[in-house]
Amino acid sequence: MKLTKEQQEDIKNQQSQSNLTKRVTSPELEKILYEALPALDHGFVRVVDYMGDDTSIVQSARVSYGKGTKQVSTDAGLIKYLMRHWHSTPFEMCEIKYHIKLPIFIARQWIRHRTANVNEYSARYSILDKEFYLPSKENLAAQSTSNRQGRGDVLEGEQANEVLELLKNDAERTYANYETMLNERYDGSTIDENKKGLARELARMNLTLNTYTQWYWKTDLLNLMNFLRLRADHHAQYEIRVYADIMLDTLKKWVPITYEAFMDYRVGGTEVSAKGKIIIQKLIKGEKISMEDSGLSKREWSELMEAFDIKDKSLI
Repeated sequence: MKLTKEQQEDIKNQQSQSNLTKRVTSPELEKILYEALPALDHGFVRVVDYMGDDTSIVQSARVSYGKGTKQVSTDAGLIKYLMRHWHSTPFEMCEIKYHIKLPIFIARQWIRHRTANVNEYSARYSILDKEFYLPSKENLAAQSTSNRQGRGDVLEGEQANEVLELLKNDAERTYANYETMLNERYDGSTIDENKKGLARELARMNLTLNTYTQWYWKTDLLNLMNFLRLRADHHAQYEIRVYADIMLDTLKKWVPITYEAFMDYRVGGTEVSAKGKIIIQKLIKGEKISMEDSGLSKREWSELMEAFDIKDKSLI
């Protein structure tokens, strides 16, 4: 990740602020506020603002005037209860705003989570950075044969080198053509004094999807957890999971009690259907049951066995 001198100075100025407030603050999150946390090769995640903490959730649930005399353990118990029973409104009382730099193809996947306020860098107004995402060799994989939206075996040797070279050359070539159409280089210099540059809103369409963009992404705590539950999961695409893992750590710093409940009931827990519940009850009683008699599809059966780590063939 590279930051310009201007960006570094801007972050330094933001972090040097000292503001008095009567609002609740999160000490651990304050330590990394405005800091650019590296993601992939040129990306980053920055927390630039937030509202509320664990006590805000409790206060909302109780509709009280302040922190009161409740013990932290009591607050933790209430937050766990809210999480366990899928109560949502109290978690909507907290909000957080991120500044994120990410490849365009990940941004297009990310935007499907239509639960945030988003303001993206405008390529109609400004020239996009001359930076592209290039995967490391261990993240170059073939198409999965069992999952249409997943990866299979890692590419090796000459094939991996060829793919990386194609990605690099295509990105550099299209960016050079982008500058030519604009008649302006990334550093602001003019290419040909006798030519007019194509409008930026048109020139941008030639760029590859691994070009980096930036946006401000603001959401409430409930929808942040919904995002992280899906995108920090091991089934998620590696590139978006990198960002989700960083944001998961900011969640821990921001609302540690909620984080613990989230990891326990959402990330570490599992959902079971009515049919799945019957199967587990029978297995507990020592009864045998086959996939054919379960009423579940092959995929549902496999997911249930995986969730409860059932490998003993004598049980099924």
